Amino acid sequence: MANHSTTAIVLRTVEFSETSLIVTLLTKDLGRISALAKGARRLKGPFEGSLDLLSVCAISLIDKPGDALDLLTESKLRRRFRGAQRSLERLHAGYYIAEMLRLMIDDDDPHRELFDMTLAAMGMIDGDGPVAKTLLAFDAQCLRLLGHAPSTQQCTVCGRAVQRQRRRASFSLIGGGVVCETCRPSQTHLMTASWEALDALRVLAGDPGIENSDDSSADAETDSRPKRFPLASLFPPLSAEAYGDLRGLLNRTLEALIGHTPRMQPFLPDKLPG
Repeated sequence: MANHSTTAIVLRTVEFSETSLIVTLLTKDLGRISALAKGARRLKGPFEGSLDLLSVCAISLIDKPGDALDLLTESKLRRRFRGAQRSLERLHAGYYIAEMLRLMIDDDDPHRELFDMTLAAMGMIDGDGPVAKTLLAFDAQCLRLLGHAPSTQQCTVCGRAVQRQRRRASFSLIGGGVVCETCRPSQTHLMTASWEALDALRVLAGDPGIENSDDSSADAETDSRPKRFPLASLFPPLSAEAYGDLRGLLNRTLEALIGHTPRMQPFLPDKLPG
């Protein structure tokens, strides 16, 4: 057994007994984990009400061997998700993020950059950020960071640059990218998308870099300052028609990867705000 301390985002809680919870967490250093929080349901429990959905916490846990659940021993609230106090749209967006992280990430597979990106997305949804564009960027970045970045310029079959001969491009849900006119007849599970939507997807799935939240100098090897993921820098200009195209393309791409439709997908914004 080993003791760990890290920062975590609460993705789900399930009642385990009259007093305890099983919590699913996205952690900065350990990836996605499930842990038993004994006494978490007590009014005056040891976790001080820190295990609400999408709360950001500083946690300590005991890593149990084999298939046994890890044991959560401490959790101190760092930031509570308050999207529900702002609008139903922001609440649904937060729930969607939590669901997609549970579905897309394997247990015990750390993704620090994905953790930082998630904090950035939650901060925008919890604040005044544009919900529809934030979720587009969140989905596109999840695909990139987990190794599923869509190809928007090269054919996923032959690798050649795709020429814009038609008004709309052919996109392979299985191949995860555009398909050229030569390869298109032999492919199945195709959908079409506008070139404007694909251009926006290329920007949204780009690498924005991670910046220090403090611009003061520090040695690179010992720098422990917090990082920020500049998600808003990825937002491209986007017409209402292209938004609908791109939202549909991301939805179906994620469905193909996951194997089913996420429960919160029908609650996503169906258009950009006017």
